[in-house]
Amino acid sequence: MERIGIYGGTFNPPHLGHFRAAEQAVEALRLDKLLMIPDRIAPHKALPVNSPAPMERLEMVRMGIGDCAKVQVSDLELNRQGPSYTYETVEQLRSYYPQAELFLLMGTDMFLSFDAWRYPQRIWQQASLAVLYRGDRDERTAVEAQKAKLESLGARVVLINNPVLAISSTDLRRMLIFRCAGEYLPGKVASYIYEHGLYGTGKDYRGLSLEELEQVVVSLLKPSRVAHVLGCRQTAVELARRYGADETDAARAALLHDITKALDGPLQLTLCREYGTMLNAFSVKNPKTLHALTGSLVAERIFWENPAVVDAIACHTTGKANMNLLEKIIYVADYMEPNRDFSGVEALRSLAYTDISKALKLGLQMTLDMLRRQGREISPESLDALGYLETAGV
Repeated sequence: MERIGIYGGTFNPPHLGHFRAAEQAVEALRLDKLLMIPDRIAPHKALPVNSPAPMERLEMVRMGIGDCAKVQVSDLELNRQGPSYTYETVEQLRSYYPQAELFLLMGTDMFLSFDAWRYPQRIWQQASLAVLYRGDRDERTAVEAQKAKLESLGARVVLINNPVLAISSTDLRRMLIFRCAGEYLPGKVASYIYEHGLYGTGKDYRGLSLEELEQVVVSLLKPSRVAHVLGCRQTAVELARRYGADETDAARAALLHDITKALDGPLQLTLCREYGTMLNAFSVKNPKTLHALTGSLVAERIFWENPAVVDAIACHTTGKANMNLLEKIIYVADYMEPNRDFSGVEALRSLAYTDISKALKLGLQMTLDMLRRQGREISPESLDALGYLETAGV
């Protein structure tokens, strides 16, 4: 009996995680063939604005498959109108392969939400569910509970331990803009994306107006981060006006200060490697603090911001010794913008408009006190910044 795998998705863009999962499934399930099927219209989510056309995604999947003889790309869903419902795809493939054993591949998130799919019973009546998962303890508990429930209803479930490449398509689209996505994409796919200017890679980000910069920044942030960044911009401009700093530089630095915040620690390290940036021991051990450094690199190399803006972004999380006025403003604005709500923030806000150096010192002290209470390591730059202010008599 022929064994056929079905692997659908938006593949927007298709990356090495997708293709490694496909190869893993072929081996683990002893498949004769695996069909990678880009959807036309994902029923569970809208594709981001400026996503490539369906046939472009199909072409990229075809390029990424390379020489893997058992993996093929199918345009089955692209030839149907309307949302690409899985039950229709599985039933259509069953009509093509009436004697085959079908396996529907999915990741953990999709498996745990499988009950909410359209006609899940019609799916499992035609195909086994093959779940690619990492096997982390919390994940394993949830997956095994879902497996038991679905099997009690008549489904056939196979778990495939898959050490996935940990990057989402959303993060990959950010990394493409930042020009550091190479290690996550097959070479031909990366070349195709840049040659055709897909995912915003063909746009020139130099010299954007404030309005244009805001639009780009918002598109690269997590939605939960937007209010903070816009609040930081508002506060930075107010502080610049109060102390006579350049208001445009303050606005641009504040807009860009968290431009790479959405990236997790490993992706922060990837960006540093791609940009050829050497890291100190603290940064290697604490990559979540790196968004200030990586944000400054992106501000300089992608947006071509001036040195004052770049430097202010670079030290906005840890501070540093002998900070200039703009650097102090961005640090303090980030700490006290209107959406911040924690014990002591009102005192910091009051101080910020009377003595920016004392506000900086208070912010540093509050951060160091919190880190000490949590037993976390303190950045040498923060200690240098606080020591400098104390020596200066602030």
